[in-house]
Amino acid sequence: MITNDATIAGLLFLILGAVFYTHSSSHRFFKAFYSVVPAILLCYFLPALLANFHIIDTHNSKIYFFASRYLLPAALVLLCLSIDLKAIINLGPKALILFLVGTTGVVIGGPIALLLLAWLTPEAIQVQGVEQVWRGMTTLAGSWIGGSANQTAMREIFHASNDIFTAMVAVDVLIANCWMAVLLVLAGKSQRLDRNRGIDTKALDALVDRVEQLERSSSRIPATADLMLIGALAFGITGLAHFCADGLAPWFLANFPNSARFSLTSGFFWLVVIATTGGVALSFTKARKLEGAGASKIGTVFIYILVAAIGTHMNLGALLDAPILFLLGAIWMAIHASLMLFACKLLKAPLFYMAVGSQANIGGAASAPVVAAAFHPSLAPVGVLLAVLGYAVGTYAAWLCGQLLRASSAFI
Repeated sequence: MITNDATIAGLLFLILGAVFYTHSSSHRFFKAFYSVVPAILLCYFLPALLANFHIIDTHNSKIYFFASRYLLPAALVLLCLSIDLKAIINLGPKALILFLVGTTGVVIGGPIALLLLAWLTPEAIQVQGVEQVWRGMTTLAGSWIGGSANQTAMREIFHASNDIFTAMVAVDVLIANCWMAVLLVLAGKSQRLDRNRGIDTKALDALVDRVEQLERSSSRIPATADLMLIGALAFGITGLAHFCADGLAPWFLANFPNSARFSLTSGFFWLVVIATTGGVALSFTKARKLEGAGASKIGTVFIYILVAAIGTHMNLGALLDAPILFLLGAIWMAIHASLMLFACKLLKAPLFYMAVGSQANIGGAASAPVVAAAFHPSLAPVGVLLAVLGYAVGTYAAWLCGQLLRASSAFI
């Protein structure tokens, strides 16, 4: 087992380098392979294999912490740097509607999944403990509407035990990333599917064109000064976000402890919000021209490093430990996915709106930009904005889901 973080980081970079080298290859085999398997899935699952075959030690590694606390906020700054808020607003209400449908799917899907599984296999639910299961599901609801900050808030609000919380984390990682895999596959086929459905994507195409036009008009070979300025803005705002989060979270905890239910006592919540706000604010300044020097491309590199780091924490064998909980999570996700696909068809919306609206709920700020960028790199900021909206409504919606789960458990 490799325990040295420098060596682990080296392996992750070698994997990412190999994936992108082969993905850009003109070799017939690789062209056929990547037409079926999205490159980003390999960026996730290959590191997962290293962890699951005990080649690397992830329990004591700080790679994920570094990527999520430093590279993620820096990426959010750089991805939002060239954001065009007016063009995003011009996308219309369908993106917001589908996001809210995704939230609703999580809120009502939890109680339905619990009651359905209790009806199908009551003995299995009883073995785990009804009280334990529904309390653990509240933490999953928090994660699937906003992210880890809301997940932790739900754990404290509904007093989920350590054992059920750990099990639900495994359910979260496996089920959520399986759904993410589906969305990434759809992203690769989205143009053909939208065209076959006769969907109007003019507003979406216009947004992509405007971002690409900005990049072309300001594109240049980056000088050292450009790269240093990009780093200064990305990590300067990240540092400011950490400084503010270190003050705000304890202040809310000390003076308004009940604000934990709104994630205001979470340092990670403030970190993401401040970094995103800083990036959006920069988009109204001359700093936006740094997109021409490759600001968003550097941000995308940071995101892929985060994807590889997330992969090292996926337990592929966890399904054997508590299979009934994974079945519960699969039913829950199926309800969410079915509602999203139905709403997408009903609204005649592009698949992009459905995918990003879903991932902004299920994956939050860490993966919504990844899914958005899979459709087109210029669309990553849309994923960021919807993910931040997920933080805003996540605690309220997850709390409501928790109350519905509590009520549903009385019928089991």
